[in-house]
Amino acid sequence: MEKPSFVYVTYIVSTPEKVWNALIDPEITRQYWLDPLAKNPAHINVSNWEPGSEWRHERLDDARTTDIMGKVVESIPPRRLVLTWARPKEIEEESKHARVTFDIEPYANGIVRLVVTHEDLDPQMFAGISVGWPGVLSNLKTFLESGRALAQHISVT
Repeated sequence: MEKPSFVYVTYIVSTPEKVWNALIDPEITRQYWLDPLAKNPAHINVSNWEPGSEWRHERLDDARTTDIMGKVVESIPPRRLVLTWARPKEIEEESKHARVTFDIEPYANGIVRLVVTHEDLDPQMFAGISVGWPGVLSNLKTFLESGRALAQHISVT
């Protein structure tokens, strides 16, 4: 049985270098990887971003909880980043790993096309990322274009 995939395409007024840095720099990821409904909303992505190295998606809580982790498969700054994607409890079971590819390309006149392809998803992860990626990537786009993530505009009462 084939596992589902998810593809998201967005166009950002930016440069490939700025989009790349927004994907890998923890100080930038914490600015847009937000959940306005969470108690500790921000996350960071941590790695040295070299092929074969580990990467972690950490909450900015006291425990620095790792929600997702994996390996860097391919890193071609500022054009392409490929990662494995796994829950921490499944990191040793490669058959349960998904794969995320970020393709960054100049589009036209200061616009960058970002394509995120998330493959080999189990049903639970597919459901989660189908909601998660649109929010995160909308925040990324808004952050790079305005300096403020979309989630920071939402008032939660």
